[in-house]
Amino acid sequence: MTTVVACIDGSIHAPAVCDCAAWASLRIEAPLMLLHVLDHQRYPVPGDYSGNIGLGSREHLLEELTALDVRRGRLALEQGRHMLQAATARVVARGQEDVELKQRHGDLAQALRELEERTRLLVMGKRGEERHDSDRSLGHQLERVIRHIHRPILITPQVFLPPRSLMFAFDGRPTANKGIEMIANSPLLKGMSVHLVMVGAETGAAWAHIRRARQTLVEAGFDVLTAICEGEVERTLHNYQCEKRIDLLVMGAYGHSRLRELLLGSTTNKMLAVTDTPVLLIH
Repeated sequence: MTTVVACIDGSIHAPAVCDCAAWASLRIEAPLMLLHVLDHQRYPVPGDYSGNIGLGSREHLLEELTALDVRRGRLALEQGRHMLQAATARVVARGQEDVELKQRHGDLAQALRELEERTRLLVMGKRGEERHDSDRSLGHQLERVIRHIHRPILITPQVFLPPRSLMFAFDGRPTANKGIEMIANSPLLKGMSVHLVMVGAETGAAWAHIRRARQTLVEAGFDVLTAICEGEVERTLHNYQCEKRIDLLVMGAYGHSRLRELLLGSTTNKMLAVTDTPVLLIH
């Protein structure tokens, strides 16, 4: 796990992905890979029509469709190369010169799974080419990656600014305590002020969890503020982040069961939809 992997596409978020990835890779002193994947649904591999078109008088149509796919694929590959060249120039201008370029044809989540052993941090835009910025829902590709890739994922909005403060959505569970350890040991987050925020009733047990987590971070050199707030989870966290003008949201990725998410929605999805700051998801 040595490389920062940045997903580059033709969306309006691509420049911010470059800026975010350059910043992150320099912070953790890791090489940067710029990855462009041609979606197999938008650019299918030539020859997919053989089972759908009859022979004889319609054989010429199969040949024409195959040739069309070849031309579309070549143009898409060339466009992707130009994207990667522009992305390289942008990250080099921001100080990151250790850059590897990679282009794949297929499924983004599958391509990232194949690179997972090398991946220390994944950087993606909040929305891909299939979404407009006015659309508050997550891109389909992003949601699939969050569910299938077990590496930290840094998600940037359309404009990236280096964060100076972070909020960690803390609930006292073992997974949240692992998140505290990750923050304490992360060169990416070093020097930021940390807000530990728990949503729920103010009880002695809740404050005990908060104090233990705070002590871990203080011993690691962080300036830590704590709060326990009552209310609906997503709205309370979002309001706190806005009121305190916190630059980065750190939270666990999909903490509930898949059935619960289908019935009630996911805190992860909802927070990603409403926040206008970068989000660091940890598993």
